[in-house]
Parts: sequence; C-alpha cells; structure tokens
Amino acid sequence: MAETSTSSSNSFNNTNGGSPISYMAQDHLFTILLLLPVDSILCFAMACKKFRALTASDTLWESICRRDWGPKSVEALKASNFHHQLPWMRLYKQVSRLDSVYCHKLSNPDGELVFPSPRASHSLNFVSDCLVLFGGGSEGGRHLDDTWVAYVGNDFRRMLKWQKINSGIPSGRFGHSCVVIDDFLVLFGGINDNGSRHNDTWVGKVACHETLGITLSWRLLVVGPDAPSQRGAHAACCIDGRKMVIHGGIGLHGVRLGDTWVLELSENFRFGTWYEIVAHPCPPARSGHTLTCIGGTRTVLFGGRGLGYDVLHDIWFLDIHEGQPKWVQILYELQNVPGGVSLPRVGHSATLILGGHLLICGGEDSYRHRKNDFWVLDISAVPSITMQPTTLNSVQLLAKMWKRLKANGYKPKCRSFHRACTDNSGRYLFVFGGMVDGVLQPADPAGLRFDGELVLVELVLQL
Repeated sequence: MAETSTSSSNSFNNTNGGSPISYMAQDHLFTILLLLPVDSILCFAMACKKFRALTASDTLWESICRRDWGPKSVEALKASNFHHQLPWMRLYKQVSRLDSVYCHKLSNPDGELVFPSPRASHSLNFVSDCLVLFGGGSEGGRHLDDTWVAYVGNDFRRMLKWQKINSGIPSGRFGHSCVVIDDFLVLFGGINDNGSRHNDTWVGKVACHETLGITLSWRLLVVGPDAPSQRGAHAACCIDGRKMVIHGGIGLHGVRLGDTWVLELSENFRFGTWYEIVAHPCPPARSGHTLTCIGGTRTVLFGGRGLGYDVLHDIWFLDIHEGQPKWVQILYELQNVPGGVSLPRVGHSATLILGGHLLICGGEDSYRHRKNDFWVLDISAVPSITMQPTTLNSVQLLAKMWKRLKANGYKPKCRSFHRACTDNSGRYLFVFGGMVDGVLQPADPAGLRFDGELVLVELVLQL
C-alpha cells in the first residue's frame, strides 16, 4: 500500500517538479485554453517558456478568432488571404484595439454607371457576395418597390455596377425589415405611401448565371395562423443562423409597439411559424431602433424613439436560449461615457463587425440633428450580463464598452434612416441612402432630402 502511494506520488510530482498539466498532450491543452477568456490565456503564457510557445501558436489563435468572431468571419478572411499579412494573434490584438475607420465614396452620380435612386428606410443586405437593396421611401413620401443587386466579390473598394432586378414584388414599402438566413433573404412588414401597414413575410434568393447574370426571385412565405400585427419601423435580426427575430415598430393608428416575435423556418424555406416571446421585464415600446445578433441566440437592442416621442439610449440584451428568453437591461449614465451626450439616437444602424462588436453609425437626436459619427459597442466588456439588471457605474468599464472611432478619408453626410451591412469578414461596412439635411433649413422637416450615396467604411488595422 505504501509502495503504491509512493509510486503515485512520484508520478504526480515528477522528477522535474513540474505540474501534471505540463505533460498533457497539446491538443488537450488547446481544448482547455479555448474555454478561457483571452486575458486568462495570456496569463497562462507567463507560466513558463513551454506555455509561452504553446499560446503563441497560430493554430490556437485561429481557433480563438473563430470562437470570438464566428467561423463566417474567419473563413472570409482566409479566402481573401488577408490573414497571411500577419499572424492570427497579432490580427486579434489589432482588432481589439480598433480606434478608427476609413471611408470611401463608392457612388458617382455624374458617371455612366446606373445607381438606385435616393431613398431612406429601405433594406440593404450582403448575401452571396452581392449587395441587395429593396424598397424604401422617397421624395414626396412615395414608397419604392424596386430591387437592386450589385456583385461585390473580393474587390471592395471599386465602383460597383448596380443591376435593377425587378419591381412590384414584394409590393412597395418602407420601414420593413430584411435579414440574411443562409443564402436567403427574409423580409417582413413595412408601410406603403397610403400609410397602410404590412405583416407579410417574403423569402428572396439570389442566383448567379453565366448567361442571365444575377437574378433574384421573391416569393411569399406560407406562415401559420399566428403572426405579428402589421407594422413598420421595427427592428429585426437573424439568430442561431436559422431564425428571424423582430421587435417593436409602429403599428396601426401610429401606435408604437413593444412586442417580440420569432420566425422559425422549415428546412426548404417554404414554410414558417411565428411565435411571440413574452418576458418581464422587457424594453418599452419604440420604433427606429436596432436589434443586432452578436452570436448564437444573443441579441442587443439599442436606442430608438419611445412612446413620448423621446429619443432613447438604453441597451437591452436578449438571449433566446432553450426556450427561456430573458431581457436584461444594461444601465449606465451618459455623463460617464466620454462624449456620451451624443449617444441617444433613432434611425441609426448597428451592425456586427469583425471582432464581435457593434458598429453604430448615424441617426438623429430628439431635435432631428443628424449624425455622421461612428461608435463601437462592446457588450463583452459587461460582466455578469445574465443578471437583471446590470448597472455600470465604472467610468473605466464604460470606456471599454463604448468607444467613439476616428473617421478618416471621405466625409459622409450626416444621415438617419439609412441602411448598413457588412461583408462576410465584417471588416467592410456598406452604408447606403438615408435622410440628410437640406440646404436651407437643416433642422426643419421641409429642408430634408433623400440621399443616394453609397459609402464603404473600412476598419483600419495596423498591418
């Protein structure tokens, strides 16, 4: 018995005095490290030379990027050969230290190329390496019913060649929502120029043909008896790679809504089932806000216009996990955020970018002053986000959660109710249209005009 104990002790405390973890297989250590936050991995690297070499592995950091950014971003970066310019570890650090963007103007109305007409409250999505634009509102309060497609490929900075695909299907509308699920577009709701609200659901599919070029077909989705009420100016996103979530908007008689619905789609995208999520507490009713998926079933709601016509800056986190949805409000004081007085907004865009953060741009405040600023919102900086509610009083913590980016290059117009989307990597953001200030009375509704500008916003990484 004593011999067995001694043998075990010698096996555990080896002759070199090392820890058992020192003798674990590398793939087992990788598995453990991928369960840890990055700060803990860097601390692990300080233990000894062996661990330092292990945690510098390009294979490990590619897996960390895949975990934190999502496989879609990593595969897009690999396909573009962008990651060959520097190791994954350095790329991860550069993305985490992002502090500026560079803007390129991709529209030239004086040239020979054809562009979509100026509009706002339309939809803009990146799917199958193409930008797809549908509908929106235009001068005189008229709705649009046209669909435009532009092939992007890997040359993001070139002037795009837009192609008008069709019109009339779906019917003209603005303030609708449209999300990408797999290689399909799923569109819901909207308002027409008679003020009528919709609650129909459409599915679109982009295809590239050698002879026909780019085609896009829309069809009405068959849904069950339950569906969200008619609305526009709501917020929507795709979760779990297969479901659409919508929240709020303006319903019948101009009433602002605060309900949340989920659409589950069949495997062949022929049928869908809507069901409502009821959870308390939940965000107050609003319109012109954003709802963005930050991975899996986790979404972030930000801003909008509330019941009292007030413009909001509140943040709500929703995780629809295993049928137990829960809204969590992240409470903070604007004065504790550097430059935070400008954060309340409606008609902005909030898009998931490379690094798993939200890039918020544009919008307008309660005085209808439009913006052309860029903010990064990092929800991962918030501890204990599953607790209700989460109150942030630390200025240092808020500085990590909110960061205003410097913008270089072309200076876009201040705008609201534009639309934005990223390429598959999340490094390039496309912004189109919106409402911009007129030349006479910028803050007066009569001085408004619609914009037809396409801007490329590139994340600046120090390569």
